[in-house]
Amino acid sequence: MTRVRRALLSVSDKTGLIPFAAGLAGLGVDLVSTGGTARALREAGLRVTDVAEITGFPEMLDGRVKTLHPRIHGGLLGIRGNPGHEGQMAAQGIVPIDLVAITLYPFEATTARRDVPLAEAVENIDIGGPAMIRSAAKNFAAVAVIVDPQDYGSILDELKRNDGGLSRATRFGLARKAFAHTARYDALIAGFLEGGALAPDGSWLSATPEGTQPTGHWPEVGRVPGSRLSFPHLLHVRLEKVQEVRYGENPHQRAAFYRDLALQGGIAAARQLQGKELSY
Repeated sequence: MTRVRRALLSVSDKTGLIPFAAGLAGLGVDLVSTGGTARALREAGLRVTDVAEITGFPEMLDGRVKTLHPRIHGGLLGIRGNPGHEGQMAAQGIVPIDLVAITLYPFEATTARRDVPLAEAVENIDIGGPAMIRSAAKNFAAVAVIVDPQDYGSILDELKRNDGGLSRATRFGLARKAFAHTARYDALIAGFLEGGALAPDGSWLSATPEGTQPTGHWPEVGRVPGSRLSFPHLLHVRLEKVQEVRYGENPHQRAAFYRDLALQGGIAAARQLQGKELSY
């Protein structure tokens, strides 16, 4: 059972942030944060340390560089109980970080608008957030990583039950969810960029069934006649589980039904009114 003593909170989606942070503070956890998240915590009367105080560098380049620093990633990646790691951390003034809660820039919501400018889409590509998520998830033996605000309640409950500790099983489950989350985020970015091209004047053109047009984002890459965009070398498909079905291709097999997140409507979005549960 690893006790959480220091938590780094950096969230774009602030749903549930204040109750979660207040719960951590009530357990004696030191809060570290960035930018707007730190402001929100202070406005709620919570004590918080700015990341800049730890790194010795201010937020730079319009916020593009905040947490990309050895004193942050060293605190996440250092192996507890490893004399070499702990000695190097101590020599460099690196303090372990035991929990991170991160929600990424809203790239998906931004690029859902068909007329989104490329520059706006690019500014919503999070760099520091995924880096911290992956560092924390890699070191799940000692660090908990939360990417979904819906997990705040259960994590707080476990911390309260265990005197500020989280089980290895919980940390592993969070790490698995975190890697799936960053993989999906990267697939969204790749899919958006695959769905368009730069015109000679530098403007952004998106693939549509009618051809390459300056009208936002069309996710169904592969239907642009004569376009080099028609068949990308790697095709990123985003699927969400709708439900488990009664059985698979054979009665003894398990199966589930997934829908393509890039598509709206269709049979996958239908609501079943009567009859047995779906099967293969």
